[in-house]
Amino acid sequence: MKNTFGTSVCLTVFGESHGPFIGAVLDGIAPGIEVDEEEIRHALTLRRPAGRISTARQEKDEYTIASGVFEGKTTGTPIAIIIPNADTRSKDYKKTYGLARPGHADFAAYCKYHGFEDYRGGGHFSGRVTSALVAAGAIARAALAKKGIYLGTHIKELAGVPDRAFGDLKADIDDLYGKVFPVLSAEAEEKMRAEIEKAAAEGDSVGGMLETVIIGMPAGVGEPYFDSFESVIAHMMFSVPGVKGVLFGAGADFVKMRGSEANDAFRMGADGKVYTKTNNNGGVNGGITNGNPVCFTTVIKPTPSIYKKQETIDFVENIEKDISIEGRHDPCIAHRARIVVDSLAAIAICDMLAGRYGTDYLG
Repeated sequence: MKNTFGTSVCLTVFGESHGPFIGAVLDGIAPGIEVDEEEIRHALTLRRPAGRISTARQEKDEYTIASGVFEGKTTGTPIAIIIPNADTRSKDYKKTYGLARPGHADFAAYCKYHGFEDYRGGGHFSGRVTSALVAAGAIARAALAKKGIYLGTHIKELAGVPDRAFGDLKADIDDLYGKVFPVLSAEAEEKMRAEIEKAAAEGDSVGGMLETVIIGMPAGVGEPYFDSFESVIAHMMFSVPGVKGVLFGAGADFVKMRGSEANDAFRMGADGKVYTKTNNNGGVNGGITNGNPVCFTTVIKPTPSIYKKQETIDFVENIEKDISIEGRHDPCIAHRARIVVDSLAAIAICDMLAGRYGTDYLG
């Protein structure tokens, strides 16, 4: 089982949804980076449930940094972050053990771990584990900010409701980081919330599409093939529970274009810097950043835990059954997944920058 990402900056995740702790180890981060614990708390707040559009499970996320930080700055040694689980109701899962919840990893995990997996709340596959990743990501995000690199994510579309496009990138990124519900339009937020509440009232769920922009990335980061900038980011995004697609730049709209439309014309700016008139390729050519803003879209499927009766199997007894899921579940995870996407993207970027310029580059 592999739970570690990265080459120069490495992230290891551990824990289960209903175990005593979840946590992460961030290794390879340069020494001397200021660790603002208020920023970590704020980032964790953005991942927490938000009223009627989220699960009723309430975790305080009172994390402990057990190593790697001294007198408010990174030491250069592994940063270990531990977060206790407190608000668990494991009994909700005992009565459905052996039933493969549609859309969940129950059956796949049983096949891989031969029945020894912790099934409570989805165990290691639960979105609960991402809380530790967000705490680690806040440190990575601070390291990037020192180099003038910023990133932000909004809900591009949810249940057929679109948000407005990015405009002033830095201003929009700053605005989003202050919002629990990450949209750029107040009108879109109202409509999206209504769609989530409607699905919840019907015992159902909805998915969403997240759009991320990264500004300040230097040109020349990434490798041509197996470690292209896109593939490293996609690797991290597909580690987020519920992600089913990652698209860069124009993404699926490329199929509607001719080359004359899809190509980004290069120009010289008044400051002597290279730029492109359009950004259909999302700031990446040949797997390598070209200095433009990096843009990618992440597709989040509807939350698989719904309250409608569904057909399934009992994989212990090898018979077909129906299942009615109980417990506390999100009718939508897109708004909570936003900060997870930001956090893992920040860690992936730190890894690529350290690989390109050296591990002290971010210090």
